[in-house]
Amino acid sequence: MPPTYTNIISLSSKGVRPKGLIIMAQKQQQFDYDIIVIGSGAGGSIAATLAAKDGKRVAIIEANTFGGESPNWGDVPTKALLHAASLYDEAKKGMRFGIRSSMLGYNYPSLLAWKDLAVKRTGAGGNRHYYEKQGISAYHGIAHFLSPHEISVSRRHLSAAKFLIATGSHWDIPGIIGLDKLKYYTPKTILSLNKPPKSLFIIGGSTRAVELAQLFATFGTKVFIADIHDRILSSEDEEVGTLIAKLLSEQKGVTVLTGTRILSTTKDGIMKRVSYLRGGVEKSIKVDDILLAGERVPTVDIGLENAGVDYSAKGVEASNTLQTTQRHIFAAGDVLGGQSYTHSAMLEGRIAAHNMLRRTPIEPDYTATPRVTFLSPEVASVGLNEEDCLRRDLAIVKSMVPLSIVGRANVSDCSDGFVKLIANKKGQLLGGTIVAPHAGEMIHEIGLAIKYGLTAKELSELPHAFLSWSEAVRAAAAKLG
Repeated sequence: MPPTYTNIISLSSKGVRPKGLIIMAQKQQQFDYDIIVIGSGAGGSIAATLAAKDGKRVAIIEANTFGGESPNWGDVPTKALLHAASLYDEAKKGMRFGIRSSMLGYNYPSLLAWKDLAVKRTGAGGNRHYYEKQGISAYHGIAHFLSPHEISVSRRHLSAAKFLIATGSHWDIPGIIGLDKLKYYTPKTILSLNKPPKSLFIIGGSTRAVELAQLFATFGTKVFIADIHDRILSSEDEEVGTLIAKLLSEQKGVTVLTGTRILSTTKDGIMKRVSYLRGGVEKSIKVDDILLAGERVPTVDIGLENAGVDYSAKGVEASNTLQTTQRHIFAAGDVLGGQSYTHSAMLEGRIAAHNMLRRTPIEPDYTATPRVTFLSPEVASVGLNEEDCLRRDLAIVKSMVPLSIVGRANVSDCSDGFVKLIANKKGQLLGGTIVAPHAGEMIHEIGLAIKYGLTAKELSELPHAFLSWSEAVRAAAAKLG
């Protein structure tokens, strides 16, 4: 039986001096916890769970709702509503298949109830009791470092041998004149509306901005979306932004304002007026509501300077093993200022947990991390895009095939989209982009090929099921092979 702290005190009182045991016991009692995880989102949650299963004394701290953004107000609720919107949109177009749908309508409170049910079913939203059942101490409040080994939360002081910073990121509020005097929404709050606004001005062309633009436009909102870049979805290949802007405009009536700088916002009666500069011409639009969905910034205001952790507005500085400038403090997820994907945060959470628990460190491999925008049609990409290759001065070959070349486009009456592949001169795949229904599922075979160094020829030789959308992947690969 291993010695307990009480046993050692008893031995000492009898004149026995088990020096090693006394030192060990004092060391074990030095901190309240072995590991404290700050943030219960995708990265923090998985790290805390793994550490608890390893027998460590673990605490997790959440400033907002347990579970973090993804299940509460991000991925899950947004995609639940986007799925409903896609069904509604397809049903409205059913006449072309002989389906009578002219009287179709929707009930927005019922849509919100479906969204809430989807959140509840995941079990990850508001899941404080989950951690407590795992033997993890859960604290609600804003964590603030007092020293390298001590934090405060809700007027309590807690200490730990190691920490994981997984505080995520938040939507940046731009310094637009007059914005502070108006009510506005972010993607975190916009789904709290009890009905779609009649008109909505979206500032930003990010993935979430474009998803919400299509969502509200499908339910009848007049949507304007403005971005300073020359295209929406600017992190994707140029063809993506061009096509999606065209589809949003022609099919949904969305006004896409690229290359646009917002000058000011003012109250105009019960509405709001947004003034902007585009092409050297100043204009203004009157709308019911404003949505800020541009940039996300890491949440680093937690007293990191008191812990001796280097950071900037771009995020916490960390090594390839996710170790910060303090050896006992690690970081994972959006707070690093890198890839803002839930699956990347989960990967980093697992890596950070391993490196806190084991002596041999490992590094996350982002080679085949997919990126998906859940539109109709979906946008998915993996690996390097064309601009990435140009920045790295890589010699490449590329191919692009329209979705219309595959039989599925005919039987589904859907031809808006393409598959684009990029390879090096030896034919090894470097990147791929898909715009198609179910692109988020299709992208993984390209990711697998990139991860394991397959050539376009090898990918094209894989049999692809007839009348599947993935035939377009084979066709694009064959053009390169």
